[in-house]
Amino acid sequence: MDLHLSGAQPTDLERETIDAAFARAVPPPGTNGDRPMRSHHAGHDARARRHLLLPVLHAVSDAVGWISPGALDHIAVTLSVPPAEIYGVATFYAMFAVEPRAPRVVHVCDDVACGPNGGEEIAARLTDELGEEGAGQDVCWVRSPCLGLCERAPAVLHQRTGEPDLSQAPAGPDDVVAAARSDDPALADEADAAFADSRTSAPQTPGGRMPSGGPLRLMRRIGVVDPTSLDDYRAHGGYAALRRAVDLGPTRVITELEDSSLTGRGGAAFPTGVKWKGVAGAPERPHYLVCNADESEPGTFKDRVLMEGDPFALIEAMTIAGYVTGSEVGYLYLRGEYPLATRRLENAIAAARARGFLGADVMGEGFTFDIELRRGAGAYICGEETAMLESIEGFRGEPRNKPPFPSVKGLFGKPTAINNVETLYNVLGILEVGGQAFAEVGGGRSTGTKLFCVSGAVRTPGVYEVEFGTTLRELLDLAGGTRGSGEHADRLRTVLLGGAAGGFVMPENLDVALTLEGARDIGATLGSGVVLVFDTDADLTGTLRRIAAFFRDESCGQCVPCRVGTVRQEEALARLERDAPIGSRETEIALLDDLARVMRDASICGLGQTAPAAVTSALDLGLLDRPTTTSVNGSRNGKVPTP
Repeated sequence: MDLHLSGAQPTDLERETIDAAFARAVPPPGTNGDRPMRSHHAGHDARARRHLLLPVLHAVSDAVGWISPGALDHIAVTLSVPPAEIYGVATFYAMFAVEPRAPRVVHVCDDVACGPNGGEEIAARLTDELGEEGAGQDVCWVRSPCLGLCERAPAVLHQRTGEPDLSQAPAGPDDVVAAARSDDPALADEADAAFADSRTSAPQTPGGRMPSGGPLRLMRRIGVVDPTSLDDYRAHGGYAALRRAVDLGPTRVITELEDSSLTGRGGAAFPTGVKWKGVAGAPERPHYLVCNADESEPGTFKDRVLMEGDPFALIEAMTIAGYVTGSEVGYLYLRGEYPLATRRLENAIAAARARGFLGADVMGEGFTFDIELRRGAGAYICGEETAMLESIEGFRGEPRNKPPFPSVKGLFGKPTAINNVETLYNVLGILEVGGQAFAEVGGGRSTGTKLFCVSGAVRTPGVYEVEFGTTLRELLDLAGGTRGSGEHADRLRTVLLGGAAGGFVMPENLDVALTLEGARDIGATLGSGVVLVFDTDADLTGTLRRIAAFFRDESCGQCVPCRVGTVRQEEALARLERDAPIGSRETEIALLDDLARVMRDASICGLGQTAPAAVTSALDLGLLDRPTTTSVNGSRNGKVPTP
């Protein structure tokens, strides 16, 4: 094959890094390291290793700071894939650079939680200290969408060539500048320690309880167990659920899941038992398991808290899923902006493998299962399940048409079970108490407990676990109510429920039951569990413009309704924010309504279909042109100026 190479040569460091990255990707014990190709006539055997492309690009970026033409050529030769295709993949992800840049990059979150709460001040300070966005020889800074640290806003992420990435949150301008310029090699360890000592992400733990008085389930070990110790995990009940699953057998485990009525916690709410049963019974082999840990929805951080605080539980839950569905290999697709979670999970996988909880003969029970960690690289669209499969396979993360669904034709064209992190953690609880006992909490399609990411204008932001059926008012009370003092105390304007792809809930609906059915009854959605609170000082037009900018930037561009619609939506909101409408305000609002209809009806995947959801909700509730201020108890408190 003529690869049409550029002729650029890799440096010694690039060559060594690429070769070492491929060499490290040895097949898990007892499994086939090469994966199926896109077609039987794909050509060269090396292409069966294309699924290693994302880890190799990460290795080059981590070591060198960018991906040069010489590095692209060397990867292309190694895989027998044209460099133009490698370039197309590398440029798809925001965390990779194909042009020289500063070896240190500070990503400043300016999204809905961080931007209005200190993110803009950090950006202004970095402009004064380091220059304009993207400039700088040694250090530069860039704006970033949500970093998944909303409960600690404002947040930044430091990418440091040749050193571990690190997160800072809550971040102050002085601290960010100091970290950006620091040469201390222990900085990442210190940042990890700061996170480990903080309880702000999970205010109910350790030893917390739910509003009903019941003990925590999903979060019971967070703040109690040492997340780096397999022995401590086992001392707190770890791997009892896997033992129980093996004793029951795959068929009985699926029955327990069906009895539990567990639905997916990533937003789609598909019955987990049905999904596992379909993959387990599929005649085509091999089967695959994928854990979707790419939570990138603005306002979402629950999965991060679970993975950082109780990582071995995810490894155990994935092993159960692999055993039940007949999968020998599981892929854990983790968003690239989670450095601490990455380190914790890498350690957990290695420890489990060393102790026989992963590999060719798990726990001596005669079944094979191992996990491959895949770091995302800054692409929200890869949270869509088929786009994630494309990314794992080494292609651009663009969604596939459905059907066929992944349970029939998924990863590498084989039957694949895809589950969200929170969903998998629930499986452990079901095996401990039984499916019927699990279903006694909540009801209908909303059984068990649910994690909610509460942030914004509340006194105690964080992840909260509550039973399905808890009201939104009770959840806000658990988070301390709306922050403020004096005449601004406890003054609530609205709540964004479900994230950027969700909708607004007004104070008169605070007594809605937080269930799939209750949210639907008021025209809302639980989505990924986001509860973003806005008080009377909130600039909702500016917030919606930020959301629109997020979807515009994250659209993969594959289909016209989303590619064009997200741009036009942001432009209209930007004009409204500047109070410079084309024609009149009513004309702009009508345009936004038309755009929403087209995107909902004609986009290929959920990103385009839900990109106008928050905007439409705000328009329906009159939040753009008739803002009011209301206390948590629902009483009116006058008006605030229109944004």
